[in-house]
Amino acid sequence: MAIQLPSIQSINAALPDDISPARGAAPSSFGESLNKLAQAVDASTGEANTAVSKMLDGTGDVHDAMIALQRAETTLELTVQMRNKFVQAYQDIMRMPV
Repeated sequence: MAIQLPSIQSINAALPDDISPARGAAPSSFGESLNKLAQAVDASTGEANTAVSKMLDGTGDVHDAMIALQRAETTLELTVQMRNKFVQAYQDIMRMPV
């Protein structure tokens, strides 16, 4: 039984719109990409907080709050996993003999 890895298109589709790569756009620097990712995490957390506040006030829907919370959690998990991979790559490079 072979393991099915997700395609790049499915990963890009899962990313928030503000950090997923745009077609035909000039490639941005690595720092800009990390900055956009950090902004996406902050924005999704803010949206989740707003949705929960609306739910508690009675003006929002429970489903909307849960979806916003799940989106914020997924974006944060993506960011943490990317950080882990960057740290691991840095450690591997530092262990290389010169």
